[in-house]
Amino acid sequence: MGPEHVAYGMRASYGLPYVTPDLVAAWERGLAEPSAPELTALAGVLWCSQGELIGSPRTLHEHRVARGLATEDVAHAVGLELLAYQRMEEAGEWRGNERQSSALAEVLELSLRDFITVTGRDDKLAELLRGAVTTRWQAYVRPVGKTVHLDRRLLEDVLEEMHGDYQGQTVTSPSWAEGQAADEAGRDFLDGIVDQFWSMVQRSTY
Repeated sequence: MGPEHVAYGMRASYGLPYVTPDLVAAWERGLAEPSAPELTALAGVLWCSQGELIGSPRTLHEHRVARGLATEDVAHAVGLELLAYQRMEEAGEWRGNERQSSALAEVLELSLRDFITVTGRDDKLAELLRGAVTTRWQAYVRPVGKTVHLDRRLLEDVLEEMHGDYQGQTVTSPSWAEGQAADEAGRDFLDGIVDQFWSMVQRSTY
């Protein structure tokens, strides 16, 4: 099906007269994101689930849709008023307490990494990890542990290895070109530090 066929199906079968082939093409290229009603219609036209269209969910909304749950179901499961939960989902900012957070992780079947992401802790984790690899990693074991709640010994091993990897990549050399390459490698490492952290945690766990 081309974008024109998808757009026609959404207009004819789901009452979305404004959907054009250009809009469908923008969704395909990641230049725009369909709203909840548009996603429902798109999945219907393509004969698939909304979860299949989303791919790897990252936001609270995407995780809920991927599980095929209504907002009412999640709000009830975590013990929140529907409007309060809807506001959090729309803002992409989870503000539930510890009990509600635990219920959220259970109802959405969130991994630890997903839970950290949907509760808005990725930026804080990245900041702590950058400090750990650029200074003394030992000083960051406890702060990182409070953020991600992992075993201390596991964190020590991961942070020490990450520190060694970063320092090894950024050692400068008398050669200007090699020094520039080391700086670039260091920036790339810091940019992807959260992914690197979870990759090492997974490798150390299994």
